[in-house]
Amino acid sequence: MKTTNATTRMAAVLLVMAGLLAASLLVLAACSDPAAAKQDATPGTEQLRAGRNFIATKVYSAQEDEQILKLFTGLRVADVSDGMDKVGLTNTGLMSPEIHALWKDTKQFTHRFIGIAVTVRYVPTNKPPARPMESKAFDGWVGQWYGQLSSEPFVPLIRKGTVVVFDDAPDSDVGSIGSNNIMGWKLRGCVGVVTNATARDTDEIITEKIPLYFRKPGRGIRPGRNEVESVNRPIVCGGVLVEPGDVIVADGDGVIVVPRAKAKDVAEYAQGVIEGDKTGRRSLYEKLGLPIDESVR
Repeated sequence: MKTTNATTRMAAVLLVMAGLLAASLLVLAACSDPAAAKQDATPGTEQLRAGRNFIATKVYSAQEDEQILKLFTGLRVADVSDGMDKVGLTNTGLMSPEIHALWKDTKQFTHRFIGIAVTVRYVPTNKPPARPMESKAFDGWVGQWYGQLSSEPFVPLIRKGTVVVFDDAPDSDVGSIGSNNIMGWKLRGCVGVVTNATARDTDEIITEKIPLYFRKPGRGIRPGRNEVESVNRPIVCGGVLVEPGDVIVADGDGVIVVPRAKAKDVAEYAQGVIEGDKTGRRSLYEKLGLPIDESVR
């Protein structure tokens, strides 16, 4: 009897071990089979219902950003556009001409910038505006909206060489960008700002000489008009895709977005374009008796 029980227990143990081995082999097969792994990674209905982003945000170090920006030193939108043509991205990345410089400096060209994208998306609110109230109560309502619904969570991401790119609420008369907060961003290292919508305090921003590319002036504050939706996710600005880490080049011709994966090849070709252009124009300057300026040095 004892022998029979021991044999039964041993058989049970062997069956469990065989089951575990089979399960392990199935897992290994799934991991080695890209199709199976992809199928396993496909989100279920409930995951999709809860919301899902399908384009991953790639993260780059400050050193990697610095190395890429060095390759773009001195380049113009036109040069970069030629570089995009060379790598097979013709008519890609060029923002709508509606996105233009708020101000221009045709002596030192300080309205131009080259930087790395940090992105933010604001959406029009569907919440009711403030009712008439006393000043203290209204100020409290405004502060609560700024703190909970329309804050600036992208600010900690700003570092030397950053360009803040907005996908905002273009049909709302809202000045998400103003003369105060844009200076705070500059203090953290922001070299320029691009939005598909509006900005306010434009006279002061011109005086401050902070590069801003926008669609049109907006007058209202964010409370009661828009809400922040996401930070450092892919957005659309000026009709083109902008992903965090992309290279943004802006000047009097407008704004161009260079996908990070193609940035090195684009910059290397564009540097040859601008050097050839400067050489040719310097010769023409001499023949025309024009004084040498920053554009040909």
